[in-house]
Amino acid sequence: MNAPHLDDEDVPAVTYDLNDDSVVVIIGSGAGGGTMADELTRRGIDVVLLEAGPRFKTSDFVNDEWAMYDLLTWKDERACTGGSPIARDYPTAPTWTCKGLGGTTLHWAAMCPRPDPYEFKVRSIYGDVEGAALEDWPVDHEEMEPFYREAESKMGVTGRHGIPHHRGNNSCRVMALGAKRMGYRDYGPNNVAINAVPRDGRNACDQIGFCMQGCRSGGKWSTFVSELPRAEATGRCEIRTRCMALRIEHDERGRVSGVLYADASGRHHLQKARVVCVAANSIETARLLLNSESSAWPDGLANGSGAVGRHYMRHVTAYMYGEFPRPVRIYRGMVVSGIIRDEARHDPARGFAGGFYMGSMGLGLPFFAAFMSPGRWGRDYASWIEAFERVGGLFVNGEDMPMASNRVTLHPGERDQYGLPIACLNLDDHPNDLAMKRHSYRCGIAILEAAGALRIFCSPPLPVSHNLGTCRMSADPDAGVVDRWGRSHEIPNLFVSDGSQFTSSLAGNPTLTIVTLAIRQAGHIARLMGRGEI
Repeated sequence: MNAPHLDDEDVPAVTYDLNDDSVVVIIGSGAGGGTMADELTRRGIDVVLLEAGPRFKTSDFVNDEWAMYDLLTWKDERACTGGSPIARDYPTAPTWTCKGLGGTTLHWAAMCPRPDPYEFKVRSIYGDVEGAALEDWPVDHEEMEPFYREAESKMGVTGRHGIPHHRGNNSCRVMALGAKRMGYRDYGPNNVAINAVPRDGRNACDQIGFCMQGCRSGGKWSTFVSELPRAEATGRCEIRTRCMALRIEHDERGRVSGVLYADASGRHHLQKARVVCVAANSIETARLLLNSESSAWPDGLANGSGAVGRHYMRHVTAYMYGEFPRPVRIYRGMVVSGIIRDEARHDPARGFAGGFYMGSMGLGLPFFAAFMSPGRWGRDYASWIEAFERVGGLFVNGEDMPMASNRVTLHPGERDQYGLPIACLNLDDHPNDLAMKRHSYRCGIAILEAAGALRIFCSPPLPVSHNLGTCRMSADPDAGVVDRWGRSHEIPNLFVSDGSQFTSSLAGNPTLTIVTLAIRQAGHIARLMGRGEI
């Protein structure tokens, strides 16, 4: 039986009264929010989900990079400061996230590396890293492992639990050739949440190379095609699209009592709530809490520690391209077909803490031309465009050090269309990040050369969608915002359900861990509600 789709006309409709204070209100519909809706409704809990963007139809997705960038991207104004090249090159768009039902799972590349056990205990293992605000996660890998298994099965991660791998495309083969010649051992097809064979009502991947454009074929896992249709089908989930959360209200007891939001016409409504789960992506989650100040919370809701917005992380990234004698055609097949895992380890002898992944990269010509070197022009640039058919690429994704000064704040002057201060992101590079990046460039260049590249170009970093850490987990309430369940240290019925709760960035892509945490958190909320504790 095929899973229901969000654009099916026969999805059962349910509506909840604005004064119904028995519902769980979820803000955001991506990996965290969409998973929470699915997990809570299947446990018999009523949910109102607020999504700032529209409800798309599968037919809205087209195989065109720029058209889908314009359709999917969260383009509300933001400001970026700091010494990072991202702040210089993209001062008004420091992140790449989506506004629409399904959130950033609409455009994620579907990489699902599982963290190593050491990555949950970075403070204990790395020790003091000057300038970094390291903390151990208040959970460990052993506790998380069964939830990872459940998430991998739910998402259909290839190479796990009997689910077959994809065959590598040309980009993967180029990467594998270079890796083999360089002596790497742990490389090959990537673990991705993209079907290699039909599964869970989703088609197998068509290998057409538009993974980050909504996935017209439906082969890629997203909450748009999986969790949200299931939640609606229970009759216990009302999804309100084009509804922007403005602030979270609380009562005289200090518990959250509802969410004020603006609908598509700009009218304000207050939805009462028994529990609120914030899953608006780390930038907007922090901004919402900061904008929810009151006499009881003058510095922002749940911000007694002063940590809301702080410790922002986004991963160390690098991009390298090589021109080869014969066609590679990096626009064909999945965008992250191959992966090298050997460098994803903690080895201080390399001159930095933590590790990174390297993988094959797929891009169409429009994105390749735009992002290989923003603002660049001239004969050398044009020669790379002319060589596009023969270009292969590698990307790097590595652990980013948390710093208290890397943070989301409210802009002192600029306001958005709702009259609220826009988000301002300060972004500096920690010396550990720069050392990791230099090492990764050396590794990537050597791999491309070993594979036969005639020339190599290293691209500057891009705004990424891996936004993490602005409401981090901590055992000590003074060191973070939420506890080991993603529950506010200070407000018992307020939860953070997205990447904001990450204590450290981990080396790999975060979506699998966000889904894993959401599955675990939903069970905890259900138990607390069942006992009448919230």
